[in-house]
Amino acid sequence: MNLIVLLLIPFITALLVLLARTTQQVRLAALAGSAVQLVAAIILLFAFNHEKAAGNTAAIFFEQNHSWFPAWNISFHIGIDGIAMAMILLTAFVVIAGVLVSWKIEKMVKEFYAMLILLSLGAYGFFISLDLFSMFFFLELAVIPKYLLIGIWGSGKKEYAANKLALMLMCGSALVLVGMLGAYFGSDAKTFDITILAASPLAKDVQLLCFPFLFIGFGIFTALFPFHTWVPDGHSSAPTAGSMFLAGISMKLGGYGCLRAAAYLMPDAAQAYSPYIILLAAIAIIYGAFATMMQQDLKYINAYSSISHCGFVLLGIGMLTQAAITGAVMQMVSHGLMTALFFAVIGMIYERTHTRDVAAMGGLMKSMPFICTVLFLVGFCSLGLPGLSGFAAEMMVFTGSWQQPGIFHRIATVAACLSIVVTAVYILRAVGKVAMGPLKAGASALSDAGWHEKLAALVLLAGILAMGLAPEWLNTLVSPGSQIIMQKIQAVK
Repeated sequence: MNLIVLLLIPFITALLVLLARTTQQVRLAALAGSAVQLVAAIILLFAFNHEKAAGNTAAIFFEQNHSWFPAWNISFHIGIDGIAMAMILLTAFVVIAGVLVSWKIEKMVKEFYAMLILLSLGAYGFFISLDLFSMFFFLELAVIPKYLLIGIWGSGKKEYAANKLALMLMCGSALVLVGMLGAYFGSDAKTFDITILAASPLAKDVQLLCFPFLFIGFGIFTALFPFHTWVPDGHSSAPTAGSMFLAGISMKLGGYGCLRAAAYLMPDAAQAYSPYIILLAAIAIIYGAFATMMQQDLKYINAYSSISHCGFVLLGIGMLTQAAITGAVMQMVSHGLMTALFFAVIGMIYERTHTRDVAAMGGLMKSMPFICTVLFLVGFCSLGLPGLSGFAAEMMVFTGSWQQPGIFHRIATVAACLSIVVTAVYILRAVGKVAMGPLKAGASALSDAGWHEKLAALVLLAGILAMGLAPEWLNTLVSPGSQIIMQKIQAVK
């Protein structure tokens, strides 16, 4: 399958959206385009599995390499492995759900959907890139739409939140650029190509110098402590679909970059800095959990919770075992689906009650049974209930982390496990206050979810249940990629 199709679909969709004459045509074009994205991602999954079943043992599938800027040895080199395939599927699910949730948006409808679709273009390009420069290009492509989505269609202190998000992410991008250039000039081949850099490892001193720039730069995108402060403000002010994409996809760009560009290309440095990664991840997990307990705004609850859950991604990467790295990727997928659904439900509640304050709500199960049922399900997923995606992902991270025998690693693993108790407290308390108890005055007239909201929720729930009830398919998809990364790391031990 030609991977360029993944880029052409959102590009053509954005053009159709901008050329549409009526609001209804805009919505239908965006929905059709996002549905085609999902179908293409599923077809790609079947093609990927067919190649493996046919005996193809290549590390990268559907590879293409086109010269882009020969003077700097930059190429448009694309291809996927199981890890990238998982991220592509996640993106497709979140995008169609975001389009559906935004069905009734009225302000600058064309521009809104165009920005949303442009975000998916950046995400697909980032995940299929096998060239550091291409990755950087698509990473930057996604920053401007985020800024505009918050600054134009956001709420509250939207200008402040948009500026803060853009500045923080641009700082992360600057660090990534420095690390990327260091890898380029430190390599004998003078190339940005990931496959070439992996085949000819950088000198250890170059790795030790460049790794912090790459890891921290990408880490800012995935809420690495203490560079996480853009997350609560950005999520709280973004429109619903913007929050879904920020938490569901954009934060995964950082985790994927930490794994693909930093840990894979610089295994010596990954081992050397592993204790620091684990420490920061453990702090993020615990801090995020306790900070969430202090929140009363539903969006802030999900935002701080995301800091904690993304800490599991970094913990899995820092532990440097195959099971932990596989768990980190599964956690990226699980958190992407879960937090996108959580923000979607919060948006549905806010649209009807005009508040996100937990204390101002109560008894909504009586008037909004579908919305509150989904709220319960996504809350249970967040706290790691078996049968849902959160349990499978976090158990894989814990299992892989426990394989490291050192006392430091064991303490970090136990601390991360204990955070689940805190998660259960704030989730059950918030969900209980919103859905249970006496119905507030005037709330009996509130309507339940519309067809488009139900469809968006069911799409994301399908992903959560597919991963929670049968996690082996995702484990089988991701494991070969994590095994290759581990082989690089073990080769330098």
